[in-house]
Amino acid sequence: MATALAVAFVVFSCKGKLSEADRLNLDETPLQRVAGMFYVQTENGILQMRVEAPLMEVYDKDTCSYDLFPEGLSVFGYAEDGSLETIIRSNKARHDKSKISGDEHWSAFGHVVVKNVIKGETMETDTIYWDQGKKEIYTECYVKMYSPSGFMQGYGMRSDDMARNAIIHQPFDSYGIVVQDSTEVLIDSANFIGPLLKKK
Repeated sequence: MATALAVAFVVFSCKGKLSEADRLNLDETPLQRVAGMFYVQTENGILQMRVEAPLMEVYDKDTCSYDLFPEGLSVFGYAEDGSLETIIRSNKARHDKSKISGDEHWSAFGHVVVKNVIKGETMETDTIYWDQGKKEIYTECYVKMYSPSGFMQGYGMRSDDMARNAIIHQPFDSYGIVVQDSTEVLIDSANFIGPLLKKK
């Protein structure tokens, strides 16, 4: 009698575990999870790119594989002389790789900030795409760009992947202030409050 109860208990326990496994959706389950991901790319001993993320999840499908970065991503791009040139940060990101063509595409979304350290330019947008084959970044979303020569905003942007030549496709309500001589006094007659200077 005791033996029969023991066998029934074992069968019942295994059945419960098997039903949990049957409910598991492998398409939505990562093959690998990497905490504190750190990646470095070099060429001829010169640092080209550094990628950091608190968490990376690896997924695999029939025609493509992809990596998710649900807790954010930071990418650091370096110039030919090895100096830091570009920083890209986002709240989330995804890296897709086709098993058929081998093409790779990155997408970053959720408060994306792109900084070109050398030019002193900063871009902010919601989503940005990086085409590694063409070596360019682009978006169709709203973009704000700050630079030493002023401020620009609009919809759609395209640039090389180091953010050296960013162009906003549909700019609006932008302004620029360029002062060549730091001793020059500028008076805005439309918004000036106070007595105007008399001409001599």
